Amino acid sequence: MSEQKETYILAIETSCDETAAAIIKDGTEVVANVVATQIESHKRFGGVVPEIASRHHVEQMTIVLEEVFAKANMTMEQIDAVAVTEGPGLVGALLVGVSSAKALAYAHQKPLIGVHHIAGHIYANRLQEEFTFPLLALVVSGGHTELILMKEHGVFEVIGETRDDAAGEAYDKVARTLDLPYPGGPEVDRLAQLGEDTLSFPRAWLEEDSYDFSFSGLKSAVINTLHNAKQKGNDLKRENIAASFQASVIDVLTEKTYRAAKDHQVNQVIIAGGVAANKGLRASLEEKFKEESIQLSIPPLWLCTDNAAMIGAAGTIAYQKGNRAGWDMNANPGLDLESYGMRGRS
Repeated sequence: MSEQKETYILAIETSCDETAAAIIKDGTEVVANVVATQIESHKRFGGVVPEIASRHHVEQMTIVLEEVFAKANMTMEQIDAVAVTEGPGLVGALLVGVSSAKALAYAHQKPLIGVHHIAGHIYANRLQEEFTFPLLALVVSGGHTELILMKEHGVFEVIGETRDDAAGEAYDKVARTLDLPYPGGPEVDRLAQLGEDTLSFPRAWLEEDSYDFSFSGLKSAVINTLHNAKQKGNDLKRENIAASFQASVIDVLTEKTYRAAKDHQVNQVIIAGGVAANKGLRASLEEKFKEESIQLSIPPLWLCTDNAAMIGAAGTIAYQKGNRAGWDMNANPGLDLESYGMRGRS
């Protein structure tokens, strides 16, 4: 019996403010991974400016691609397919990555694969350990807070989602109210480690059987507490505000993830997205699942934030399922995860 040929995917990610490229072997091994961040450029604005992000992607794309091939000691001739984030994300930023991927794939006559950004975050975990289905993914980032059930590779069922603010969005808004530097999420987490949950902010559990989330009320409660204290001349410790806010977010994320995992009898729970780097959330989930037979998979910090390795991991599954994009593929900032799937589109 002949050995199965190794598969090498070149992946490109430009959905927000990181210009990234990676080469992934067989969907599970990182051959090379390069990320050019734009944090310093956006810091003075307190958030990502889409036009500036797009311009930086244009400036960095060729440099990042050259570096990833140099690190891998490979050429385009050794690549089996080109995968790129198709959406969701900032449309101008996505367009830079999609255009670059299409140009490379067309020039070298390689298959082109569009990847959903959230599918990428989920598949970042497969770069550390194999999936065990059925599994539940908790996706927490600046724009997304979702519970996603997977019974096989490339098929996603959203069983819970945010009804208003995503967890990461709430973190950023609270950080700005606390006058913390950008990016705000890690700063709130750092501050929370120094404080205590003394303010008992609300937990939005919603309906008894709902896996959905809501963080708008919590965000408003924090902001109102700060404003009221300032008007009355009261001095509230920022560390305690951060700790109390974070405790509320983590309680809801942990409990709903645990209940969904038990209700759906999953074998594995994975966390994904930028907020998956949060120390408090990681510790809470580890404590909750330590006595359970359910496997908990938490990615290393570098796989939590946006990167192209995760796009290559997800792109490999899409490639194996026969997913091929046409040359008319465009950036799709509203790409839906469930309808996207990876079931052999052509």
